[in-house]
Amino acid sequence: MFTGIIETLGIVKNIVQENDNFHISIQSEITSELKIDQSVAHNGVCLTVIDIKEKNYTVTAIKETLDKTNLKNLTIGDSVNLERAMKLGDRLDGHIVQGHVDETAKCISIESQNGSYKFTFKYNSKNNNITIEKGSITINGVSLTVVDSRKDTFSVAIIPYTLENTCFNNLKVDAVVNLEFDVIGKYVARLISK
Repeated sequence: MFTGIIETLGIVKNIVQENDNFHISIQSEITSELKIDQSVAHNGVCLTVIDIKEKNYTVTAIKETLDKTNLKNLTIGDSVNLERAMKLGDRLDGHIVQGHVDETAKCISIESQNGSYKFTFKYNSKNNNITIEKGSITINGVSLTVVDSRKDTFSVAIIPYTLENTCFNNLKVDAVVNLEFDVIGKYVARLISK
């Protein structure tokens, strides 16, 4: 379980393809605190640490993960949002995040709004995922509140701190992002559809 509150940014140092898998090496300031077999969210994708060498650690993304997320688009030098799994008894500052990406979306606009920024995203409404205004959404691992909600688009407002301390500072129009819809909303929607 995660909260969607990003701890730090990591830098992709190496990507090795083995069959359909990508072994991704990340340099980060939290590497020395990690352990083999530990879960870390990378742009909202929960991956297991399989190797640690000095300032770098390695995780593996399998085909299923690559097919559903933007990790297949990573290149050496890219930054990724990082969050370690929450500890039992910690505050839940964001919302309940599983690290299981539901789908990707495309950024269709970025507007400066006199001290904040409004990012708008388009996703595939055929997947039956939904957003609601003032509801929670996770974008590249960042817990955010939905501002505008429509059938296949939604917007979020980003404060300067979030812009500066997450991958939102590199996000441009047409960028592909990972989405994890609110887990409680997903269960409610599923129950109602039955």
